[in-house]
Amino acid sequence: MTVHPFIEAEKTAGHNVKRACELLQVSRTAYYARRNGVPGLRAARDAELTEQITTVHQRSRGTYGAPRVHAALKREGAGCGRRRIARLMRQAGPAGRTRRRRH
Repeated sequence: MTVHPFIEAEKTAGHNVKRACELLQVSRTAYYARRNGVPGLRAARDAELTEQITTVHQRSRGTYGAPRVHAALKREGAGCGRRRIARLMRQAGPAGRTRRRRH
């Protein structure tokens, strides 16, 4: 659960931000960084990876899942984990196709 909306409400009510951050054990730097809306390094890297993932997924005509996308990105030099790619694929929407069972 994020406490930043609570700190913002305390600020608009005229209370001390420093005291609210101390009570909720949040650094003031983190509060103001989130308030300004500047994305962090991880969020920026996730956005870049999401673009690369969608490119690889489109090149495969929508068939590649997370393991194959991970292998393709690894060949291209974008080093990151398979689970991170799976998480980003879930958030962005592309999913791999499964093969039909043979009878």
